[in-house]
Amino acid sequence: MVARVSNTVLRILLAPVCPACQSALDEPLRGPVCGACWGSVTHLTPPLCRRCGDALPPIAALAQDLCARCRRAPPCLSILRSAGIYDGALRRIVHAFKYDGCRALAAPLGRLMREAGGDVLRGATAVVPVPLSRRRAASRGFNQSDDLARQLGAPVWPVLRRRRHGPPQAGLGAEARAANVAGAYGVSWTAAALARAGVPWRPSARGLEGATLVIVDDVLTTGATVDACARVLIAAGAAEVRALTAARALTRCRPGVGIPGA
Repeated sequence: MVARVSNTVLRILLAPVCPACQSALDEPLRGPVCGACWGSVTHLTPPLCRRCGDALPPIAALAQDLCARCRRAPPCLSILRSAGIYDGALRRIVHAFKYDGCRALAAPLGRLMREAGGDVLRGATAVVPVPLSRRRAASRGFNQSDDLARQLGAPVWPVLRRRRHGPPQAGLGAEARAANVAGAYGVSWTAAALARAGVPWRPSARGLEGATLVIVDDVLTTGATVDACARVLIAAGAAEVRALTAARALTRCRPGVGIPGA
């Protein structure tokens, strides 16, 4: 009864709308996105490449469990998974979270990521958010990857840093994306930096040696960003690096699944 009255009051006073479909929210206390939009998110289901998590055509899946890209050039990530396809409602939800500052969406997106990424998170030492450059962090006011990482139930180690500012990855082709992030990331684990982030962990003299780390980001398109981050973490001594994102643009789609325009 109290929730019903509270929802009615919020609808009258604030007239909140779903950022994904712009329809009025009947139950704003349940969250900023309507149930219909959450229900329309396209989840990634088998058959998937066992390494990068991209969709496999059913016929090809009968012959192998790796996509052509992973067979041709295996990524340094041991496993990569995403909560859903970067299209439709999920794309609009991620945009509202990332560009419109709707940070309350980190919690429900994080739940989707935990459900899709159980194998990725199992046994992980810590999750590592993809960092923003100082300029972009100051402009946006927050790091969406860090917000997501803090929803995953594992220690958050912000040990990556962005060495230089570059253009956004969105809108760049595959080769330009790779070039844009080449050498862009480094590892920083100073006590001061970790203390500012509220991290109780202090690395030993061995650095990241032996750690199993999960890189966290909002969207995966070509994989250039997570690959660049993984190489830096492995060079710093990590034993295994995985990745988990809220959404991904498929490079190969099965019948009935459209190619996202990411």
